Amino acid sequence: MSISPRTARTSRYIGVAFASAALVFGAAGNAMACSIKDFSAVAECDGDKGVIRVTDVDSLGVKAEVTVYLENNGADLRQVGSRTIENSTAEGVTVTFEEDWEPNAEYRIHVEAGDYVNEDITPNLVAPAAACKAEAVTPPVASESPEKPAENKDEGEPSKTKTSPTPSASEGTTPVGSNDNNAPSPEGDSNLAETGGDSNTGTIAGAAAALVALGAGAVYYSMRRRGASTR
Repeated sequence: MSISPRTARTSRYIGVAFASAALVFGAAGNAMACSIKDFSAVAECDGDKGVIRVTDVDSLGVKAEVTVYLENNGADLRQVGSRTIENSTAEGVTVTFEEDWEPNAEYRIHVEAGDYVNEDITPNLVAPAAACKAEAVTPPVASESPEKPAENKDEGEPSKTKTSPTPSASEGTTPVGSNDNNAPSPEGDSNLAETGGDSNTGTIAGAAAALVALGAGAVYYSMRRRGASTR
């Protein structure tokens, strides 16, 4: 049975279409397959401690084993640790390695993921140039307490500068500048005594009268002698 030219052309078109579809699906499958490009690493601080975090964004969720090594002059100095990533998503799944890294330290990160990946993340991870520091804690502001009154150091001790109260006139104190002789005499003294006189006033008055009489007599006698001598 012979195939007509028209049928042959149709079959050829169909074959080309299938081949193109196979190429497209193959490329899409390769693009979605797990690769080392799905993994990334970073060294950062968690408080005052250093950590290394590795993130897997493989949308197929291929199980991966991640191992971190500290490098020294291109050779592994020590193994920091190993973590397993399962059920990764396109949003990313992260594993953390506690590593108090030194500034500018270099780390090699190796990834094994099924039959897809068995290689290192390139380039190697280099830690930041500044070490981690503890976060400064601000002390709480102390509330202001009310000021205490100043303590009186002399409290309970007699004052050394106390002045005696000024006595009132009713207490019998003689005012300043007054004459003591003007103080009132006790009851029974005469009014004359209160004005400065005493009990010898009568004697003094009699002696004065005698002196006056004697003086008058002397004057009279002198005048008579003078009259007699003039005759």
